[in-house]
Amino acid sequence: MAELGTNFSQNLLADEGAFILPLDGDGDLAGLPDFLLSAAASAAKDRGGEHGHVITLSRSLIEPFLVFSTRRDLREKAYQAWIRRGESGGATDNRTIIAEIVALRAERARLLGFDSFAHFKLSDTMAGSPDAAMDLLRNVWTPAHARAGTERDRLQALASAEGANIAIGPHDWRHYAEKLRRAEHDLDEGEIKPYLPLDGVIAASFDTAERLFDLRFEELIDFPRYHPDVRAWAVRNADGSEVGLFLGDYFARSSKRSGAWMSAFRSQERLNGTITPIIVNVMNFAKAPDGETPLLSFDDARTLFHEFGHALHGLLSNVTYPLLSGTAVAGDFVELPSQLYEHWLEQPQVLRAHAKHYRTGEPMPEELLKRLLAARAFNQGFSTIEYTASAIVDMTLHLSSAGENGLDVLAFEADALQRIGMPAEISMRHRSPHFAHIFSGDSYAAGYYSYLWSEVLDADAFDAFREAGDIFDRETAARLRKFVYGAGNLRDPGEAYIAFRGRLPSIDPLLRKRGLAAA
Repeated sequence: MAELGTNFSQNLLADEGAFILPLDGDGDLAGLPDFLLSAAASAAKDRGGEHGHVITLSRSLIEPFLVFSTRRDLREKAYQAWIRRGESGGATDNRTIIAEIVALRAERARLLGFDSFAHFKLSDTMAGSPDAAMDLLRNVWTPAHARAGTERDRLQALASAEGANIAIGPHDWRHYAEKLRRAEHDLDEGEIKPYLPLDGVIAASFDTAERLFDLRFEELIDFPRYHPDVRAWAVRNADGSEVGLFLGDYFARSSKRSGAWMSAFRSQERLNGTITPIIVNVMNFAKAPDGETPLLSFDDARTLFHEFGHALHGLLSNVTYPLLSGTAVAGDFVELPSQLYEHWLEQPQVLRAHAKHYRTGEPMPEELLKRLLAARAFNQGFSTIEYTASAIVDMTLHLSSAGENGLDVLAFEADALQRIGMPAEISMRHRSPHFAHIFSGDSYAAGYYSYLWSEVLDADAFDAFREAGDIFDRETAARLRKFVYGAGNLRDPGEAYIAFRGRLPSIDPLLRKRGLAAA
């Protein structure tokens, strides 16, 4: 199974590295803003300089291309390459690997006395059973499906009003959603990015940690690193005592798999003396050309806060035994520290302090800030559907024993989506042949639902700060550090949450957060 997971990852990396979409012809660059032109030029240079601009399958390139390009034919070409990674039919095709992995997982679960791999995997989680996880997914799917239908109708009306004789397809959604967002909220991603330089967002994430947990960050210049782009910081408590080391690897490069993640080079423990952690955040932001400032979209900034929440989970660990350290917690609890941390990015006082123009240093105009925050629930039907569909397919695969009979993963996926009424205009966020979360290893196998489960927790948990009347309330933050960020796997996750919050969470804050409460 370990070898199969490695092969899956290598095939995916090969497919991602092999594709480029050259933008050399007349009109190929139509609609692309300056930041994307710079990133595409930098990507072309990294790929040998044969073309002036290229789009690769790095999410930081392809997603804004799908948003801004006015060339529908090129959007479709890029989109098809993006969603068909891992199913090329050649040496890098992952479908046979998936069938074998699913069969082996079912066999493993049966040997251990469980009905399915999903039952095995959830036996020691906060959810406790596949039924509980699926109930949550269904409870969110229903209002999200209704919301997505309304969103689709509005996008179709916009396209028709512009004279486009098309039916909205998956490669059109982001493009017309951005137009609708501009029309409804007068909000342009290109208007936001100048106020979110990478260094400013890093500073915001550190300042939030300082105010919540009394941490201090000192950048290390003369420090060994595995790539020149990597940066390093010493992390200390307010009294000067050492917390650990934090590394940031922020930019996309051809040797790096897509996505964003946190890893521990060394975990905290006290069993073998006092061992401080070494934690790394890995991103895939587009690197700016030499001499220019890397700018982030608001989604990129949210990703940075998310992964830094994971990093804090590793850095603030305060346990004796390494097997209980940091993020070694139940799969549906591990996303609580990361998703909760995202909330601080969206707070006006954080943005006022740190969202400053990369050239002038001027803060984001108050009127722009208000428009940005007012648009938080925009397009949430789409976002919820693409995620939840992936989680449902993951759980359905691992409740079955289909792999033992020669699984046709694409047919299985199509059937699972048909049964839940997947909108034709939206694709899964991660289709099975490139679903690295669940097939590069088994950390998230039968566990992709955990992001949503943790979102129930994080929405409810942030309400604790609202109820205290201060998003940096010291007493609430102290409980959060003790029972969530610092506690590792010392106690049952439900007990840990109750120790922090005083009760189990409600789903209502999640529905309000996503704008689905009235759907």
